[in-house]
Amino acid sequence: MKTYNFDERIDRTQTNSIKYDGRKMFFGNADLLPLWVADMDFRTPDFIVDAVKKRAEHEIFGYTFRAESYNQSIVNWLKRRHNWEIKPEWISFSPGVVAGLTLAIEAFSKPGDGVIVQPPVYFPFFDSVKGTGREMIENPLRLENGRYYFDLEDLKSKITPTTRLLLLSNPHNPGGMAWNETELKELAEICLENKILIISDEIHSDLIFDGFKHTPLAGISEEIAQNCVICMAPSKTFNTAGLTTSFLVIPNKRHFVAYERVMRLPHLHMGNIFGTVALEAAYTHGEKWLSQLIQYLQGNYTFLEQFFNDHLPEVKVMRPEATYLIWLDFSAFGLTDEVLNQKLIDNGIGLNRGVQFGKQGSGYMRINIGCPRSILEEALIRIENTFRE
Repeated sequence: MKTYNFDERIDRTQTNSIKYDGRKMFFGNADLLPLWVADMDFRTPDFIVDAVKKRAEHEIFGYTFRAESYNQSIVNWLKRRHNWEIKPEWISFSPGVVAGLTLAIEAFSKPGDGVIVQPPVYFPFFDSVKGTGREMIENPLRLENGRYYFDLEDLKSKITPTTRLLLLSNPHNPGGMAWNETELKELAEICLENKILIISDEIHSDLIFDGFKHTPLAGISEEIAQNCVICMAPSKTFNTAGLTTSFLVIPNKRHFVAYERVMRLPHLHMGNIFGTVALEAAYTHGEKWLSQLIQYLQGNYTFLEQFFNDHLPEVKVMRPEATYLIWLDFSAFGLTDEVLNQKLIDNGIGLNRGVQFGKQGSGYMRINIGCPRSILEEALIRIENTFRE
């Protein structure tokens, strides 16, 4: 079996990379180590690059459609990876998960309707709700023994007659929970009882650590499947975010038609040639590469956890069950969020501010460990030096 090298350091500057070439714009410091935006510093797998190159050899990039093999690769992948059987006709397109989620809000609610979010959570959720003129209803997660849980009693108390949707992060970003079937079923049953449609962002579903599994929300029962929309993509798994190719799984025919209407109106359904080719290659050939990636990411997490235990135990690390995004609690230092962020920037570290994910993230920072271990080590040493001055 081919062995992939995740230790290789690759220069990403001068490629218009948001993560690297955007450092001056986002942090005011062009030289810091960027461990923030959620793409990885590993090479996109060779089988994807080769497939894209092969298509590029045909030098006409005109209008194209997605062949049956595209949808079938998704069907096969979800069955192999998650034991979730779907039908090709449930699959729709979106240029990105956030775009799909926002279009779904437009399709299944109207301005003024209530949309539930569960902070701390992936911050574009907030923009999607507010930007479409919906009322945001916060149902904060409950922190207990270093892990987040759904607060179902609080959820029940927040539901109003105009509450139409709940946005779910599954697995959770930034906490890294791979919500289990019991948790998801309890949440879904409350939504069923109150006629609240769940839009589930499952983009991190392939990045599951040993001892855990991803539970597709729509795979729990037929009743739940008819009351949810699932947003997925290969972009986090295979480092192809720049190819803007995502998909939605919508088992409910009425919901499928409503989403397609909203998505096709601005002609977003076409996608792009290379994203289509990349997705099919990823889901056809990606399992061995992904297995090695997950092992490397788990090694990075173990390294990070041990480093903080040994050198900076004041920082509390939320143990991830999924994703390469780790939630760090710096609150022991008693700094404001602004001072905390600036201290890290001044010492050459670019992370995501916890308050971006909601006020419940105050005192936290999110770090991206999808990088060679030498970069991670250098970043952790800089963090230690920041607080040991």
